[in-house]
Amino acid sequence: MSPPVTDPYPIIRLEDVTKVYPMPAGDVLALDHLSLDVMAGEFIAIMGPSGSGKSTLLNLIGCLDVPTTGEIVISGRPVRSLSDDDLTTLRRDNIGFVFQTFNLIPLLSVLENVEFPLLLRGRPAGSRERCTEVLGAVGLTPDLFTHRPSELSGGQQQRVAIARALVNDPGILLCDEPTGNLDTRTGDTIMALLGALNRQGKTILLVTHDPRIAGFASRTIRIVDGSVA
Repeated sequence: MSPPVTDPYPIIRLEDVTKVYPMPAGDVLALDHLSLDVMAGEFIAIMGPSGSGKSTLLNLIGCLDVPTTGEIVISGRPVRSLSDDDLTTLRRDNIGFVFQTFNLIPLLSVLENVEFPLLLRGRPAGSRERCTEVLGAVGLTPDLFTHRPSELSGGQQQRVAIARALVNDPGILLCDEPTGNLDTRTGDTIMALLGALNRQGKTILLVTHDPRIAGFASRTIRIVDGSVA
């Protein structure tokens, strides 16, 4: 049997990226000529002191913001050249987001929260079955599907958030302090789940301040003053 073919090109590439935020008291330099390659299937932890540019880096990779200078290439597509509609499609279909505060919609049930990204695509055929599939994959049982977020534990809410990030089957997961609001045991369970997703082929970038959580990743990048240390 022939060995599997691997893509020799990074799934994420940042080339000399600088991000400056104009402020009344003076410009704030968030990222300073940062270059980075991420290969498909990597699990990378991003660490650094508060204000070092970690979340800015994640937002730029997630196409939630644009660099002041430099180039970002996601799945072979230079972000700067994309229209707003193309950026929306890239985010929707290629990138899943998991946040520290879960960001679930409080008035929607578990199933409806997970289904929401599919509604943005016009509710494709089989969407309800897809939601049930990903909820089961993150360890949530059908008796919880009609619950609202306020009726769940923190760990259960984060599982719902991960299921929502997975429902469009993105190749990239961006996680910003996903265990920050969880106790140690629950946080370890969530990290084990992310590790399993990585072994299934997902590319994961995870911002954390906790060296123990970073230990779950296969590579750690340290950001200091907007640059890779």
